[in-house]
Amino acid sequence: MAQQEGRGRPTMKDVAEAAGVSRALVSIVFRDAPGAGEETRRHVREVAERLGYRVDRRAQLLRQSRTRTLGVVFDVHAAFHGEIVEELYPAADSRGLALSLSAITPMRTEEIAVESLLDERVEGLVLLGSALPAAALMDVADRLPSVAVARPTGGAMPAARTDDRAGGRLAARHLVELGRRRVVYLDGGDVAGGRERREGHLEAMAEAGLPADVVAGGLDEEAGVRAARELLDRSQLPDAVAAFNDRCAIGVLDVLLRAGVDVPREIAVIGFDDIRAGRLETIGLSTIAQDAAGLASDAVDLVVDGRPGAERVRAPRLVVRRTTGG
Repeated sequence: MAQQEGRGRPTMKDVAEAAGVSRALVSIVFRDAPGAGEETRRHVREVAERLGYRVDRRAQLLRQSRTRTLGVVFDVHAAFHGEIVEELYPAADSRGLALSLSAITPMRTEEIAVESLLDERVEGLVLLGSALPAAALMDVADRLPSVAVARPTGGAMPAARTDDRAGGRLAARHLVELGRRRVVYLDGGDVAGGRERREGHLEAMAEAGLPADVVAGGLDEEAGVRAARELLDRSQLPDAVAAFNDRCAIGVLDVLLRAGVDVPREIAVIGFDDIRAGRLETIGLSTIAQDAAGLASDAVDLVVDGRPGAERVRAPRLVVRRTTGG
């Protein structure tokens, strides 16, 4: 059937809706990737033919380029991203691949960072902590092999991540086991892993029969400073703080120590990620560690092996240091 007058060229989304399948499955069919039966493939192709859908040949040509390079999109201000990038180099090298980096900055969006790598004709993309919606992730995955690191994708593209919900539970349970009862959680909002860490914390507090106390936190030291000042203004101080990440926790520590608060006797503090700064003896930040090397290895494997919708999830690990009494 010809395209309807007044409409643009049919898209993969149009085919998925008409065929009654997911967009990811349509992508699998037209990439001849594993994951769909012969009857499903035939049905999808028949619907596509009826709609007049044609595969984007530009994307095919892009896949045929042999740059032997993986593009990596990362947030220049995210400390943990730097640690994953460091581990990506040996992981890529073991597969005979080089890396090309493209940074997200306050003046440079993730979309621009991705497009610049596509212009370089990289053979695959690794997106660290991507904030792109599922539809945009699908669009990227349709263009070339890609993986999202440190966030769930719901099958929009392969994912390599930590079990953030389990990490949130670990941190809260550690504080409760120390006898802390007035625990504040500094929330990361809607960023990658934010919802899962918050839910894990709330689950652990509910299991302990303790009230939830969630305060807007953030991703960096400045956010921790603001949150800590708010806590100091309370009539009763909390006896523990679990922060969304280590940078936020370090900001909290700075304010508490300057205010003469005894950490951890009066207030215990725990972060998430296990970045290098938190390991310094003068800081000694207790944290929930992510396996940067494992995530990097998983990411490269998922891109190279081309497994649409696959997900590898690694367990987090509690690291006890001075700020909770370690």
